[in-house]
Amino acid sequence: MKLIYADKKNVFMRKGRRGFRFWYYFRSGYGTYFAFILAAINTLTVTYYLAIEKFPVLQALFPSFGQYILIIACIGIPLLTVIGYIHYKRTAAFSSEMDVQIEVNPYVYKLPKNGWWQQALFPLFLVQSQLISKISRNEKITDADLKSLEEIQKKLDYMIKGGSFEQSTKF
Repeated sequence: MKLIYADKKNVFMRKGRRGFRFWYYFRSGYGTYFAFILAAINTLTVTYYLAIEKFPVLQALFPSFGQYILIIACIGIPLLTVIGYIHYKRTAAFSSEMDVQIEVNPYVYKLPKNGWWQQALFPLFLVQSQLISKISRNEKITDADLKSLEEIQKKLDYMIKGGSFEQSTKF
């Protein structure tokens, strides 16, 4: 097991992944920010100049494009915030999305090899459950049990002090 210190170069950037990381960041930035702003501007412009300008009743409600934007923003931002809250907290929509993400995410079903999950956290769970089982059966805890617990404690202490375990890119 090769131990390394946690830093951005070793933990977050692995060989052969820069292109995919760039593509992911590009898609996230484009989809979250650029496309959102462009779609909002497009919707406001199209609805005002193709719908509101053509109907005198709507023109009376929204006399200028600037006032239209202000009124729509004052109504739309709180309304869409409430809709977003309902989506996450009050409906099954978000939990269904997360169910699908968990089903297709390999990190959920497999432990990353040589990472802190496999080297420290899950071994701790295993040793704890073994010790609890022995205690519940009134068996004596052996020196080997204590030694394995101490080894895991050393690994956890190492991680608490800023160290990390090298992770394999394969599952």
